[in-house]
Amino acid sequence: MIFPSYDGSSIVNLMQSIAVAKRADLGLYDELEGLDGLQLSAFSNIVLLVIDGLGYKFIKQFPDSCIYSHLKQRMTTVAPPTTAAAVTSFLTGLAPQQHALTGWFTHLRELGVVTTVLPYMARVGGPQMGAWGRAIEKVIDLPSFFDQLPCSSFSITPSWLETSVFNRMLTGAATMLPYDGLAAYFNTIEAAVKSNLSDKYIYAYWPGFDAIAHEYGIASRQAKQHFEVLDQSFATLLDQLAGTDTVLMLSSDHGFIDSPKERQIQMAKHPDLKDCLMMPLCGEPRLSYCYVRHDCRQFFEKYVTTELRHAVDLCPSRWLVEQGLFGLGEAHQELLPRVGDYTLVLKDNYVITDSLIGDAEFKMSGFHGGLSADEMYVPLVYAECR
Repeated sequence: MIFPSYDGSSIVNLMQSIAVAKRADLGLYDELEGLDGLQLSAFSNIVLLVIDGLGYKFIKQFPDSCIYSHLKQRMTTVAPPTTAAAVTSFLTGLAPQQHALTGWFTHLRELGVVTTVLPYMARVGGPQMGAWGRAIEKVIDLPSFFDQLPCSSFSITPSWLETSVFNRMLTGAATMLPYDGLAAYFNTIEAAVKSNLSDKYIYAYWPGFDAIAHEYGIASRQAKQHFEVLDQSFATLLDQLAGTDTVLMLSSDHGFIDSPKERQIQMAKHPDLKDCLMMPLCGEPRLSYCYVRHDCRQFFEKYVTTELRHAVDLCPSRWLVEQGLFGLGEAHQELLPRVGDYTLVLKDNYVITDSLIGDAEFKMSGFHGGLSADEMYVPLVYAECR
């Protein structure tokens, strides 16, 4: 198991370096080793491209790429290495220890429901829960990273995220710039840098690589082709930003592994184990939280450590919190309730899935959320546009 390096080599440390460069201090985590705020403060414009799913090990396969040629160092993401946790860290500067968003499926005991937390919907579907009068600010009360910076800021996000209550809450005072398509993504970054405002921080999120890796797999022809297009666009952007006094950084929220069907464990095929749970598995298919009936705990532990020992490491969730998996310092009051009694840490390229009545057939090739090197290590790509 690879734990995040919150003491100086994770994405939360990068966010502290950016904050310090823009005359702010989040006060929780040290600056990133190898790139402190003083170095970044020499530039008027700081731009952070977050390419969802683009792991460090994937980039290492392409030594002739422009992105590789500007690869500065390896970082860890947060745990679990998944968008719900890591993008929240980019948007708040906090680790999951403090923001307590611990996976795509999150049990919000405040509402008594398992949610898909980023869309802010109940897991069974329906509208955003704000439509039911469950205001996100009252349930997930988190600070915006943008609001802590005494400078102009922009959040460049897909247009379909424009109506997301989660995204709007954490965009804060930043100017939201929606776009449609990859060409528009890079054009919007260029336009934001070249706007009349000086002293800017620009956050730019691209989800397309992640979608392709989920559907076709990280080793697929489609993923490699998309990276090639990203790389060409990145090289063009560097040329377009020449002379703008900009530092351009590129990173990610997580990497990927591929899991063939024979490595995908379905809870429906383990009914005795499923009967031990008070609610469906939460978290991620590679790091799953189990809420276990008290009278079933002994059976649950024995079943997992015998029948699933080839695929799963069983850990008490409290132990993982105490070992610093989710971050350093004082924990959010809802962190422990959101990681259940036990955590299933999937080995190798195994995944485990749980379904509800009426769910569509589960079809994915690529996965993330586990504690492997492929998933945990993310790049820091760095380029100066003087």
